[in-house]
Parts: sequence; structure tokens; C-alpha cells
Amino acid sequence: MDEELRVLTERSRAEADASGARAVCDRLARDAGPDELAAVLTEPGHPLWARELAAFRLGSAGDRRAFESLVLLLNHRDPPRCAAAAEALARLGDPRTARAAAALATNELRVAYALQPVRLLTALRAPESVPALITTLERRLRPHDPYRRVALACVEGLGALGDARAAPVLREALAHPALAEAATGALARLAGRG
Repeated sequence: MDEELRVLTERSRAEADASGARAVCDRLARDAGPDELAAVLTEPGHPLWARELAAFRLGSAGDRRAFESLVLLLNHRDPPRCAAAAEALARLGDPRTARAAAALATNELRVAYALQPVRLLTALRAPESVPALITTLERRLRPHDPYRRVALACVEGLGALGDARAAPVLREALAHPALAEAATGALARLAGRG
């Protein structure tokens, strides 16, 4: 069992224990096959922890039946669920992932939950990544924006991606004390690749 699945299983067990479903949780974490896991995603009545565990296992195995569930979890209000979904989506290899992550990262109504989509876009290195990170960062540079962690993830991601199109917005980020150090590093990486 890899570390991400172990952490998810422990979290799921805590939720399952509250309803007396520990055995179900253990089966989903270790023994359930792909079809059984997919059924958890489509049949009514399964709790969120079970759906998350099934989606993570399917996604990590490259089974695209998990895609829709993982995208929903990527946009969940609970940060550990978002992080687990991002990890599984990165492993999934579905060509729709970058487009979905870009849509979530740039959705101003859900910006409070954009941190993991931004990190996922960086990991994917897809054609959608740089434009989405630029758009998200531009919006975070407004005065008194409360989403500095999202902005910082954008700056770091743009530096890691090394695309020259990011230079103007990274220069703008220099004026923001919380972002200046990361923006300086990102610009230096861009200059080093030029």
C-alpha cells in the first residue's frame, strides 16, 4: 500500500468506524476489484468516504471510470479530500484532467478550493496549465485578495513550468510582499531557460 492510500485508508476508517462499517472500508482499501469499486461510484447509498476510497483506488490504477468522481472530490471543501483526488487524477492519465483542473482553478466562485487544482495543473504540465495559472494569478493580485496560498501556488507552478508567457504576471507579483520571494525565484528560472 503506498503512502497516499495508507493515509486515505486511515482517514476513511475513522469515518467508517462511526457507522460500524470498518470491514467494508478494509475491503475497499485492499481486496475490492475494479468492478466492485466502480459499482461503489454508481450505486446509490454509499457514504462519501467509500466513494472517495473507491475513486482513489480506481484512479491510481488508471481506470477512467473514476474520473467524474475524482473531479468532484478535487473541488470538495475538505482539503485532504482535494489532495487525495489530485494525487489520483495525476496518476489516472485521463486527457480530460487538465481541462477539468483548469476550469476549477479559474472558477472565481470556487477560488477557496483552487489550491489543489493549481498544484495538479503544475504536475500535469499540460497545454492548459500555463494559461490557467496565469489567469488565476492575475485575479489574485487584486488588493486585499484573501487567497494568498492559491497565488503562491500559481507563482511556484509558473516557475516550475518555465514558460516565458508567465513573465509579465510574475513581474506584477513582485510588488506583493507575500509573493515577492517566490516570484523572484520563478523569474530567475525563466531567465535560466531563455
